Amino acid sequence: MIDCSRMFQTHKHVHFVGIGGIGMSALAKWFLHEGVQVSGSDMHLSPITHDLEVRGAKVYSGHAGSNIADDVDLMIHSPAVPETNVERVASQERGIPDRSNFEVLGEISKSFSTIVVTGTNGKSTTTAMLGSILVSAGYDPTVLVGSMVPGFKDGNIRFGGGRFFVLEGCEYRANMLNFAPEMIVLTNIEEDHLDYYRDLSHIQETFQTFVDTLQGKGMTIFNVQDEGIRPLRFSRGIGYGIDVVSDYFGRNRTMEPGSQRVPVFRNEGDEVHLGDLELIVPGAFNMMNALAATSAAMELGVPFETCRRALKMFPGIWRRFERVGVWHGADVISDYGHHPSAITQTIQATREFFPGRRVVLCYQPHQHDRTKKLFDEFVESLPLADVLIVSEIYDVAGRNEEHDVSSSDLVKAIQQNDPAKNVRFAKDLQEADSKLREQVQSGDVILIMGAGDIDDLARKLV
Repeated sequence: MIDCSRMFQTHKHVHFVGIGGIGMSALAKWFLHEGVQVSGSDMHLSPITHDLEVRGAKVYSGHAGSNIADDVDLMIHSPAVPETNVERVASQERGIPDRSNFEVLGEISKSFSTIVVTGTNGKSTTTAMLGSILVSAGYDPTVLVGSMVPGFKDGNIRFGGGRFFVLEGCEYRANMLNFAPEMIVLTNIEEDHLDYYRDLSHIQETFQTFVDTLQGKGMTIFNVQDEGIRPLRFSRGIGYGIDVVSDYFGRNRTMEPGSQRVPVFRNEGDEVHLGDLELIVPGAFNMMNALAATSAAMELGVPFETCRRALKMFPGIWRRFERVGVWHGADVISDYGHHPSAITQTIQATREFFPGRRVVLCYQPHQHDRTKKLFDEFVESLPLADVLIVSEIYDVAGRNEEHDVSSSDLVKAIQQNDPAKNVRFAKDLQEADSKLREQVQSGDVILIMGAGDIDDLARKLV
């Protein structure tokens, strides 16, 4: 087993600002696993923070300088926490080192053969899929995912004794540049996080910089069908796709009730049929995620049959087309998707898996800047549902942005394009709940979507 404890042997007490975030909580579990004392604070206590307390962390509700104990010798902050945060200011005044969670993960990654899964969409699911395959192959990887994974005892992190570290690389503020990978899995590139990036070209330039960090035999597994990836150049690139010829590719994807299947081939000069991948999670995008994970695993020496068996049992992950229950005869699905393309793909997947059923979408936009800059794309994707309720925009902590756009603007634009569309604005989640109860019929499929706190509504319904 790789021992990373030496990396932190000088730290006795680590304090996390924003400890309730999905990535921050995984890193907090890492330090607890290493025997380091952990404390932290968050504006919102949750099942995630409660789990950390059960594991031995001291968690404070809200931020205050007094939360920082005298023996704290390292502070780790979420990228969402600004420099003006009272705890970060206090740590600076006391001379306590203050680093982002991605900087710390970057140091950890140097002790492993690190595989970074990154891109605009599909990161969490692909990371979980690849991690699950490597577990099935006996590689005993360490895996860190921006979601909760069924089958991982610790949810969003798996502690392994092997040499591989599979982790999700967030592209926000170019955070993936902190890592030192031997393999990159690149799912797609679209316009997003435009409060940091100038435009799509800036995003592509940043990903090119990341890809160029690969040394020696390092390789990039990439989606050959993604237009955003096409301008990039790879010194060692392995492509995957569906209904196109690439290094690994699927052909003629088919759907059955509750499952989907695709024959998979490897291009070795001639097409070699490896076998069929079968998934119980929906959507062409998930089959692409599965192909990405399979391509990466096979390049690491895993037989196709092992990939097939692991993915056939893959149940999905928390808040990624997660079927949370039934309410008044309607299936309730919670999904983290908050980008227009993710909304489009998720609605399409819903119609594939639940043919002939009415799709009721309750969506909470995430961040004012994203909503404003991708406004036209949202107006195009949201009405693909039969019934639409748009809750007010989730205000992301730590993002200093103008509040010059509202979900009501989205609703008005959708109504202007299609006056007959069944679309409603909700000023908050309580009103969204009320409007859902007015609209839902037995046999509907309810999609609760967004990256904010709208998941609470899905849990409340069932």
